[in-house]
This record gives sequence, structure tokens and C-alpha cells, in this order.
Amino acid sequence: MIKIFVFEYLTGGGIDPDVASAGSLADLSALIVEGRVMRDAIAADLRALAEIDVTIACSRFEQPDAHIKHARAAPAEPVTRFVARVAREHDYACIIAPECDGLLLRLHDAVGVARWLGCAKEAIRAASSKSATAALLASHGIGATPALDPDEAIANVSHRWVVKPDDGAGGLDTRMFDALPAARAEYEARAEAGRNPVLQAWIDGDALSLSLICSDAGARLVSINRQRIGMSESGIIEFDGVDVDVFSRHSPQGRALERLAMRVVDAMPGLRGFVGIDLVWSSKLGPVVIEVNPRLTVAYAELSKKGLNLAAELLAAHRVPGFSHDDSSLRLAGASS
Repeated sequence: MIKIFVFEYLTGGGIDPDVASAGSLADLSALIVEGRVMRDAIAADLRALAEIDVTIACSRFEQPDAHIKHARAAPAEPVTRFVARVAREHDYACIIAPECDGLLLRLHDAVGVARWLGCAKEAIRAASSKSATAALLASHGIGATPALDPDEAIANVSHRWVVKPDDGAGGLDTRMFDALPAARAEYEARAEAGRNPVLQAWIDGDALSLSLICSDAGARLVSINRQRIGMSESGIIEFDGVDVDVFSRHSPQGRALERLAMRVVDAMPGLRGFVGIDLVWSSKLGPVVIEVNPRLTVAYAELSKKGLNLAAELLAAHRVPGFSHDDSSLRLAGASS
């Protein structure tokens, strides 16, 4: 049996119990639901494979079914120490965590390269910064949303602006402004508070994401998805889920997005396993990359719900013994660029 530990940060004890009991857990309820959905999807897909033994991490706030193997952190045990300890008891670890504050990088180090099922450290580091991602992609001629210097941003370049954490995950703590002065003020307030913000022009268009399976042999575009993005009256960006496989990969737009995906893989060495690319398809600019997610995303769970079990392909992408794929199913990175 191959033993695999599945850890998702919010459901696995990443929320401090004292903070959670003070009300933060309720504020993060939507994110916790998303985390549980992703964790349960990959765990179920792995269990469906022969000779795979799965353990999930859960916090003291959750009591899983009796037939599901689980592990919990000891009282006051730091999350990285917990993950390192349980990972050592398994052959591999599948980690789902945000890039915020270097968290995914620290968990990578806690697990170690030999057991890590996910992107390489250099890819996580590059994808953990929106400004670094945009600069890297731009250096390869790929359309992306650059980080702007607030003092040099020009009002007539865009009619709307967005301020977000440079290392944030998805739409977390992201706010849109109709006027550049208001966006500058928000940026400065966050910067003074040490929150490492980034200012970008808002890109109008269709909010999409690409789901890929990446290995050292190449990459395969699995699905083109539409993101359901909302906005509060105060301009707070709200993520309301994803509709998977909304465009044929063989349509003109699908082929263009596949070429984009392969160029991103070329530009960012070390992408492994399931990877998401968030983008906007602009009627004026074409596809513009917003960020790269070097980990499982909600789209994985939605694909799993539709009966697509990608677990064997993920294990093959990491050369787990007993799992292989036909390399012809992977479009080699750069082949269509």
C-alpha cells in the first residue's frame, strides 16, 4: 500500500482555536467549506485507486466518519510541525494551502521534496507573488496584469483599479475602485500597515480559469472554466464558485487558451501536478493572466463531481511507483507556443 497524507490548511487545524472561538471561524466559513470540498474530493479520488491508503487532516472542530482515517494536531502543536510529523508516517503528502505569508513554501519545507506531491519550490515562490508572476510572464511576452507604482499610475490608463495583497489567494481581501485617488489611498493605508499590497488596473472581460496537469514531461489542459465573480457595494471582490469545462478546448478560443497555458508552463519551471491559471479574456486585449495557483483549486473538486478522477494522473505526474501515463496525452510545454 502507498500511504498518502492529505492536508488542507483551514480544515486541518490551520486556524488557531483561540482565534476561531472568538469569531474568526464564522468569518471564514465560506473558505472552510471550499477547503473541505477540495480535501474530500482529492481524498475520495485517491481512495478509488488500488493500493492507496489515505489519511486526512482534520481540526478539533470536525468529526469525520468512522471509516475515514484522520490525524489531528496535538494541543498547541504548530501546524508546520504537525504536517512534518504526520508526513513522515506516510509515503507522500498532498498539501492544499494558500500562498499567503509564505505558508505553502513553509509546508513544502516541512514535508520535504521526497514526499511532496505538488509544485516545486521555485514555482511556488514565483506564483506566491502577483507582482513577481506578472513580471515573469511579461518577460516571456505573456499578457499579465503588472503591479503599478501608485505614484506613476496614470488615471486615463484604466477606468477602474484594484488593490489586493501581493501574496493573497484568489479574491481574498481584494477591492475595486472607480477612481485612482481612492485606490492610491487604500494602497498607502495597507502599505503603512505592513500588508504588502499591490495596485493593478482592473481588466474588464470574462473571468476564466484553466485547469492543468503538469509533469516534467509536459502539461495537459484539462478544463477551461468560468469563475463566478461578484462585487459588494463597497467594491469588495467576492468569489462565488466556478463552472468547469465551459469551453471546448478544440474551439478557436480553446486553442488560444491552450497555447497560453503551455506558454505559462514554459515560463514557470517547476509546475507539477494540478495547477490553476486565473485570467480575464478581454475584448480589447485578449487573454490576460491574473495569477497562477501552484496547488489544487476549487475547480478540481468540481471536475471530480462530474466524474473526472484525476488522481492517477496526478500521481503519475510525480512518478509515484506503479503509476504511469502515456506521454502522448501531454502536450509538451512550448509545443504549441
